[in-house]
Amino acid sequence: MLLAIVLSVVLLIAAALWLGRIGNESGRTVLHMRIWDQSFVPAYRASLDAFERANPDLEVRITVVPWASYQQKLRLDVAGGTADDVFWTNLYEDYADTGRLLDIGRLLGFDAARAWDPSAVSQYTRHGHLWAVPQFVDGGTAVYYNRDLLSAAHVDPAELSTARWGPGADTFEPLLRRLAAVSPWAFNAGNDFQSIELPFLGSAGGRLQGPDEQFVFDSPQGAEAFGYLVRLITDRLAPSAADTNGNTDFARNTFLQGKLALFQSGTFNLATIAQQAKFRWGVAMIPQGPAGRVSTDNAIGVSASAATRHPDAVRRLLAWLGSAVGNRYLARDGASIPAVVTEQQEYRDFWSHRGIDVAPFFDVLRGPRIASGGGSGFPAALDAINPILSEMYLGRTPVLQALSRAVAAGNAAMSTQ
Repeated sequence: MLLAIVLSVVLLIAAALWLGRIGNESGRTVLHMRIWDQSFVPAYRASLDAFERANPDLEVRITVVPWASYQQKLRLDVAGGTADDVFWTNLYEDYADTGRLLDIGRLLGFDAARAWDPSAVSQYTRHGHLWAVPQFVDGGTAVYYNRDLLSAAHVDPAELSTARWGPGADTFEPLLRRLAAVSPWAFNAGNDFQSIELPFLGSAGGRLQGPDEQFVFDSPQGAEAFGYLVRLITDRLAPSAADTNGNTDFARNTFLQGKLALFQSGTFNLATIAQQAKFRWGVAMIPQGPAGRVSTDNAIGVSASAATRHPDAVRRLLAWLGSAVGNRYLARDGASIPAVVTEQQEYRDFWSHRGIDVAPFFDVLRGPRIASGGGSGFPAALDAINPILSEMYLGRTPVLQALSRAVAAGNAAMSTQ
């Protein structure tokens, strides 16, 4: 019996070491950090190497789970108590409401948030508590344009920033028709929640959710915005929904191939376009709608699992990731806009030195913004809404009917959580 007990203890310790929950052969405590974008690994590795030099008793290992399966796998792991010690999140409400996250204010002190972008802090604050350390912000939405295609269509880039869409004063659609004469597609209208649907919904004067977190985008303003987008696809001014519904990178890749004149998106695509575009390009403001020019903004944060076995080590790691020196690495190579406000100028300077004006991504946020949504059950609601809107873009469901069904499905998903 004694031998059996000893063997059991040895096996348990070996398993814990293998999982990195106690330490490794060097005796250091191992923390695990989960993200969804492989391109961020070099920046984080450099930051974490510096952290480890300052904290020689700790080691941080990065796990990359691709975006396509990230949210689903994270939900399962959080529910099972097997999530990484810290992880990227942008849909955190369910975890916060069920006690699965550590309270950042209590962990780091309430003054820590003063260093971070206010919009990011607001995004991750729920019921008076902060649930993530903001890492980087997307800025607003802008329009990447192929300067060569604009030149071929005799379109001055200045026309883009004055373009308007909507009844009575639509200069955007005629501009797209001019571009369609020299390019397979003019614009990337489609089922893109952050870069297309929210800006058009907001600039039509609509909202995604009401004060009670119920979806309300089946409004007259919603019908105007989504109807406009569907018409652009139907008129072949934008790629077919058969191509874009199942491939979130289709529009960006088509733009890089020189087959799309205008690509409305965020700063998260800037580095890729700068590296891969083989043509002259630039960035312009998004078109104005009936309610003006409206964008959303988004931030990615790092949350801490309440199930971590190393809360003090996690506290030290999060303090580093939220500090100016730790967050600064994310601005290198222009990959992202740091959430630490004092480091954001480094991002602007990086692109300015390369002759790229990123002002449209920031200038658009001086105007009104549309909230990107949230609440308990929000991920499940998006899962319910997305396929209905996909059918609408394919032309299989009329716009009003699709919006009504999507709102009902989203609200039903929220109410069951």
